[in-house]
Amino acid sequence: MIKSIKNLFGSKVVLPEITTDIHSHLIPGIDDGSKTMEESIEMIEAFIDLGYTKLITTPHIMSHRFPNTKEILEQGLYELRAELAARKMEITVEVASEYYLDETVMELVEKGEVLTFGKEHYMLFEMSYVQPLHHLEDMIFEIKVAGYTPVLAHPERYVYMHDDLEKYRALKAKGVLFQLNVPSLGGYYSKPVQKTAKRLVEAGMIDLIGSDAHKMAHLSALKKVRSEKSYAAIFTNNTILNNTL
Repeated sequence: MIKSIKNLFGSKVVLPEITTDIHSHLIPGIDDGSKTMEESIEMIEAFIDLGYTKLITTPHIMSHRFPNTKEILEQGLYELRAELAARKMEITVEVASEYYLDETVMELVEKGEVLTFGKEHYMLFEMSYVQPLHHLEDMIFEIKVAGYTPVLAHPERYVYMHDDLEKYRALKAKGVLFQLNVPSLGGYYSKPVQKTAKRLVEAGMIDLIGSDAHKMAHLSALKKVRSEKSYAAIFTNNTILNNTL
C-alpha cells in the first residue's frame, strides 16, 4: 500500500489512499476479462493486497462483441459475491458497466436501463480507439438529459485525439468526466498512450482513476505505477473522486 512517494526534489509527498476502483472486468466468462471464478478471486486478492476495500466492476456491454444485459451482469455479481462470502473475503463489490457507445446503448439510455455507479449516476462509456464517433455530442446531451453523468473510460487511449488537447477540453466543457487507466502512466499500452495520459494529468483533466483490470498482468502494472512519480502527479493536479463513491 503506497502512502508516500518522493517527488522530483527528493521530498516525500503524502498520497491519498485510493480504496475504490471503478473500472475492472472481474465477473468471469462474460467478456474479455476474467475467464474463471478462480481467476476472479486471484485478481480480487491482489486488489485487497493493494489496499482496496471497494470494487465497482464494469463488464462490457458491447452489442457487436459482448451483448451482455443488465440481468446477466447482476446475476454474475450475485455469483461472485457468493463465492467471496464462502471464502470469507471482506471486500465490497458492486457492478456497473463499460458501455460501448452506439445506438443500442442509446436505447438503454432512453429506457433508463443503464447500470451506473455513485449518487451522481456515473455512466462509464467507451468508443472506437481509431476513429471518431459521429453524433458524440448529441449522445452526451441525451445521456445527461436522461439523468446520467457521462464518464469517458481511458481518454488517453483514443489515438485520433492524441494530437489535439482541445478535443479533450471540448468534451470536458460538455460535462464529460474522464477516467484514467493508471497502467497507462507506466507505458503499459504504448508510448503514445503514456504520453497522452501524462498530458491529461498535467492539464488537470482527470476525475476518476481505474485499473481496467482484465487479468493479473494489469494488477501488476497497477502496482508498479503506484510507486512511481507519475502516480503522485495525479493528486497534485487533479481532484480524484474515487473515494467519494
